[in-house]
Amino acid sequence: MAKKVFSAALLGCAALALAACNASKNDSVSGSGQLDDAEKASEALLKTGGNGDNWAGIGYSYDEQRFSPLTDINDKNVGELGIAWFADLEDARGQEATPVVVDGILYVSHAWSKVDAWDAATGKKLWSFDPKVPGERAVSACCDVVNRGVAVWGDKVIFATLDGRLIALDKKTGKELWSTQTFDTSKPYTITGAPRVVKDMVLIGNGGAEFGVRGYVTAYDADTGKERWRFYTAPNPKKEKDGAASDDIFASKANATWSDTGEWQTSGGGGTVWDAIVYDKDLDQIYLGVGNGNPWNHGTRSNGEGDNWFLSSVVALDATTGKYKWHYQETPGETWDYTATQPIILAEQAVNGTPTKVLYHAPKNGFFFTIDRTSGKLIDAKPFVDGINWATGYDMATGRPIENPEARFYKTGKPFIAVPGALGAHNWHPMSFNPKTGLVYIPAQQIPQGYLADMDELDKRKVLGFNVGTSLNKTMLPDDQKAFRAAVAATTGRLVAFDPRTGKVAWGVDYPAAWNGGTMTTAGNLVFQGTSTGRFRAYAADTGKQLLDLDMQSGIVSAPSTFRIGGVQYIAFQTGKGGAFPLVAGIAGGVTRKLPNLPRLVVLKIGGTAKLPAPPATTALAWNPPAKIGTPEQIAAGKAHFGRYCQVCHGDSAIGNGFTPDLRVSGTLANADAWKGVILDGALKDRGMVSFARVLTPQDAEAIRAYVIERSNWTKANLPDASAPVGR
Repeated sequence: MAKKVFSAALLGCAALALAACNASKNDSVSGSGQLDDAEKASEALLKTGGNGDNWAGIGYSYDEQRFSPLTDINDKNVGELGIAWFADLEDARGQEATPVVVDGILYVSHAWSKVDAWDAATGKKLWSFDPKVPGERAVSACCDVVNRGVAVWGDKVIFATLDGRLIALDKKTGKELWSTQTFDTSKPYTITGAPRVVKDMVLIGNGGAEFGVRGYVTAYDADTGKERWRFYTAPNPKKEKDGAASDDIFASKANATWSDTGEWQTSGGGGTVWDAIVYDKDLDQIYLGVGNGNPWNHGTRSNGEGDNWFLSSVVALDATTGKYKWHYQETPGETWDYTATQPIILAEQAVNGTPTKVLYHAPKNGFFFTIDRTSGKLIDAKPFVDGINWATGYDMATGRPIENPEARFYKTGKPFIAVPGALGAHNWHPMSFNPKTGLVYIPAQQIPQGYLADMDELDKRKVLGFNVGTSLNKTMLPDDQKAFRAAVAATTGRLVAFDPRTGKVAWGVDYPAAWNGGTMTTAGNLVFQGTSTGRFRAYAADTGKQLLDLDMQSGIVSAPSTFRIGGVQYIAFQTGKGGAFPLVAGIAGGVTRKLPNLPRLVVLKIGGTAKLPAPPATTALAWNPPAKIGTPEQIAAGKAHFGRYCQVCHGDSAIGNGFTPDLRVSGTLANADAWKGVILDGALKDRGMVSFARVLTPQDAEAIRAYVIERSNWTKANLPDASAPVGR
């Protein structure tokens, strides 16, 4: 029962987690469609990956295998790795980017869409660029103010910002060359993903499906930032044409898969492409990993009717025109936030004895997909985690999941505890593929979740907060010690080495907590991964034997890269915990709650002798809760409002993780006016905490204060291990 209570509690907090204005600052320059010598060199490097001296794209090459041919660091000497150099970063928020290295210069983005360039061997900073994203944009970011990386193309470094700008910088100086606004800023869009450059075009998508937007991907001229084409991944609300590359497929087939009524017509339907965009150099086509619907609830979104193309799908487009070629929908009529935005890897595999161009995909829903990238035909779908209960498998004749009828909670009217939950069996954290072992290395996790269709007025669509069509305010943990402890025990992580040829897990490594970092693999028979508990590890790629374990002092969610300068191989990664899970998990964050959040860029080499400074002095934050206030009815109302609006940033049951304020120890908690100043007056809007006056009254804000005071007193008395996280 405790596990079910915990699972239901993650409904709102595990909600884990596009009219462009092309305002180019370089309008006088027109794209020629031809590549100059520097751009040709970038394209050649991305096509092959080169000899390993460079790490030219966030996924290494266009195939995005995150596999390096380097062997200088290998399974015999990896234990001799030490720190070559490190640099502290500015913002203690999630650091999700993979460093990109070209010609000895390391380029990396970090929180709040900032970008730095460093001498990759010495650690000398060459330049920094701060796009000065307005702090209030954070309220439209479901999953932290993160950024997953840059693209290097010719003489440019190109990246996207949380507030929707696509920016090209001079890679030598960091000076802005052009900037294009990619979405309507009056709507709750964001960008956290990395752009990809294909031919002479920059491709970028966006996020925002939890709040209610319509997904799309746009191609922009790499020289000017001018729009080339756009592909929508959800219908026009009136099912009319938009003058976009997607018009034909929606008019001929896709529109028919959405009901003529339903909340999607108000919400935009979702389907944002917030991460995976991959170019197939062999077939000259692009693959999009498409996200969840809005609202999640298929019954509310589309009256429970239709498959809702292209939600939760891999979509193939013509690289030049953006026209539709094929798609495979992994979760038809998705209703659990089972995105298909997770990283896509391109490879070749023998299928029935025939060499076949395939793509590998391990999305949130827990099944590993092998798809023929020429035709889009499903080759195989097998589980990569245990306990999946929303479906028993896939019908290979139809390519559709064999669903558990109980999973469609909006049909049964009963709560459903799903495995995996909305945070997924695999989230955005990059996976990697080693052609020598034939294995894919997946940062997997076990986080169940409950879904409840019984919504009241508070749950319905609002101008602020998640709008997902399931109850957010009725599913937090109850005042039960066993439930709290079960939440920790049930939330775990695992490194999975999956063999697509057999459809089975070859080996795995269990972790005590979820939300571990992305992986990178090399020809030196190595797999590298950072963990949410602050370790940086290397394993033998063939057997999974642990060969390295370094203490990095802070959680790691990013994926590493590797490169060689002057005959020396280096490995680079970022530390800093953040993202959707730490924001919302509450007590389920387990041991990760006690780690400080130290944002750093770290570079390793064999024999490195640099030492991290001693961790900053940490003490348990002062925990002297004010005396309880309010009636039981007011506290109950405050709990409901907290669940609806607050827990997605401040944790289930108001238990924080240490990188956004733990409200139980907030300095404003004892002062009603100070509390109101933050909640309603926007006193901290520049730091991401906007005013909620559009959805909360002064009485509501005071009720939330009464609830948090009650939470602080209760957890102090009953759960000493749920004390406030350490302070810096």
